[in-house]
Amino acid sequence: MNYNMKRHVAALLAVPALLLTAACGSDDDSNGDAKGGVAQVDGKAGEKPEISVPKDGKPSRKTVVETVSEGSGSAIKASDYVRLDWTVEKWGGDQELGGTWAAPSTGGKTPRQQSVEQIGKPSRQLPVKVLDAVKGKKPGSRILVQGTAGDLIGENLNPSSGITEKDVLIWVVDPVGAAPVDAKAEAEGEQAAPEEGMPEVKAPSQKAATITVPKGVKAPKDLEQQVLIKGDGKKVEAGQGLIAQYTGVKWEDGKKFDSSWDHGGATAFQIGTGAVVAGWDQGLVGKNVGDRVLLVIPPSLGYGASPDSELAKNTLVFVVDILGTV
Repeated sequence: MNYNMKRHVAALLAVPALLLTAACGSDDDSNGDAKGGVAQVDGKAGEKPEISVPKDGKPSRKTVVETVSEGSGSAIKASDYVRLDWTVEKWGGDQELGGTWAAPSTGGKTPRQQSVEQIGKPSRQLPVKVLDAVKGKKPGSRILVQGTAGDLIGENLNPSSGITEKDVLIWVVDPVGAAPVDAKAEAEGEQAAPEEGMPEVKAPSQKAATITVPKGVKAPKDLEQQVLIKGDGKKVEAGQGLIAQYTGVKWEDGKKFDSSWDHGGATAFQIGTGAVVAGWDQGLVGKNVGDRVLLVIPPSLGYGASPDSELAKNTLVFVVDILGTV
């Protein structure tokens, strides 16, 4: 699944955030002299933080991870899926370099876009050392991660960004929620037969689904959907992180172009905020955890708005197993 992640620190990264490969980090002395200051963070978790640094102070050259405020509930574990707010600034720069706190372009109609990640896996938006700092913390916490760009971003630092390896970056991360979900989980139950004109789905356990487009049937111009397996979990709400298995094929030739099963299992993304194609936002919000959903998405609700996409003119067929929310 190609993601339309709009708020990230692309200017700092030499490669797309999805391909970050920096090693996980911890508090260490790898950057030499630890003498120096640490940024001050004001504001409550759940509200945009205010970051300040001493006017004439020099930053610590050591990577610092601090819990600014502690949340409640169970600590976030390795492999948990998490939904996060975050912001990043350069020490002394007084300018946000990236984050999730910007109001949505639609005003109050949709929730803000947030990051949805799995602990221990490469992040689409955050350096691995920053994401790793969330492990062991509780949802509702606010966490400060301060360190040099060389340590936090490493070889993925874009030399044309204006940020050098020695520049100190300040990240403030708020884990909003967390959930443990088995990456090999799948929807369970008797699968319904396809409705007239809908593709046929065969979903062998632990493998990508086989989707057969009906012969002689024109692709629909509007979104078509069918719940193939009815789950009994909670309804999916806009703004939540949705954890799912999926397989996608093109209506035109029936060829598979992507599947979560080809990438190690379940994936997670924010739903109902424009972070994924509109057909997913419209077709999955309001469904239930445990559902297996068949979606037929016309180009206008798929990648039609991205003319450079190889799928821009295709009607897309997805089978999605909703495993959980965060």
